[in-house]
Amino acid sequence: MLVIDDSKFVRKTFASILSASFAVREEADGEAGWEAIRTDPSIVMVFTDLAMPKLDGFELLERIRSSSDPRIRELPVVAISGNREEANKKRAASAGANDFIAKSADGSEVLSRIQNLLRLVRTSRELEASQQAVAQSVTHDPVTGTLTPHYLLTEGRKHFSHARRHGGQLSVMALRIDSYGDLANQVGKETAEQLLARIANMVTANLRAEDSVSRTAEATFVIVSMGTGPPQMLAFARRLRGQLEGAHVTWRGQPVRIASSFGAASLSIDAVGSIEELMRAAMQRLQAAGRQAEPIVGYEEARPSRPATLPGDIERALLVLEQTDPQPLGDLAGDVAKRLLRIIELFRGGKPG
Repeated sequence: MLVIDDSKFVRKTFASILSASFAVREEADGEAGWEAIRTDPSIVMVFTDLAMPKLDGFELLERIRSSSDPRIRELPVVAISGNREEANKKRAASAGANDFIAKSADGSEVLSRIQNLLRLVRTSRELEASQQAVAQSVTHDPVTGTLTPHYLLTEGRKHFSHARRHGGQLSVMALRIDSYGDLANQVGKETAEQLLARIANMVTANLRAEDSVSRTAEATFVIVSMGTGPPQMLAFARRLRGQLEGAHVTWRGQPVRIASSFGAASLSIDAVGSIEELMRAAMQRLQAAGRQAEPIVGYEEARPSRPATLPGDIERALLVLEQTDPQPLGDLAGDVAKRLLRIIELFRGGKPG
């Protein structure tokens, strides 16, 4: 528990009430209190005076409720004040206070209010955890029928592990329907979602059984494609963009134009260590497509480590070599290097040594 008040008497009074059941930390002003909240994860509830130097209770509440850290943002906060005016209580509640206790309250009342508040917070967190568990058990998006982001990540991790283990190809494409916002404003959200479902069906119809697609944002999809290299992924993006632009979608007899952008990333080009990083690379290129007014951004930003059009067996051999740790080979690493040098000479048209 953290008690913040510029009055030492008030701090000690509340500390004496709380210390029988909780560990208590005291601070004398709002800035010191904020620093304690920011750096001490053991704080589970805050009691703060409203009228304090440096940073008053209302400003402290604003910082807490606007924090980007969920631990801080969701902290239970009890406003303590010698002013019992109703306007003061309403202002504290509007600022995000969970409860309001007068400084004149006796110990039994304070403890009773704390226990009630802690029970409410615990119930709320249990409900949130339950909702998250339910969300993670769902496999398909109710609007588009594509996979949920959580399920795509689960599938993507399996594909990534398989590709790394066997030296296979793996690509990710991020697709955004750029015209969706204007479409929703024009026809309403419900109708726009129906059209988005039709677009999702068009995308899915172009996929193979081993490909996976998910709607990861309102009008953004991510596709994970096993066995697909960079040239094939870019060709697929161009073909899909052409189909979306040429689709005969109408609303009230009027044609609806579908504008889209794409970003692609591939394991054979991008130096990544996880499917999350590969997805992030594809999303970054999708954002670059929007900034540069380029509909498709592929691998220009990545440093190619080898030609992208090599025959499959050579591609796999190079992938295995690149992913091999030379340390366990010991003296054999030198033999591998000699053989590679002979291969390089052959490719250059020279004679092997």
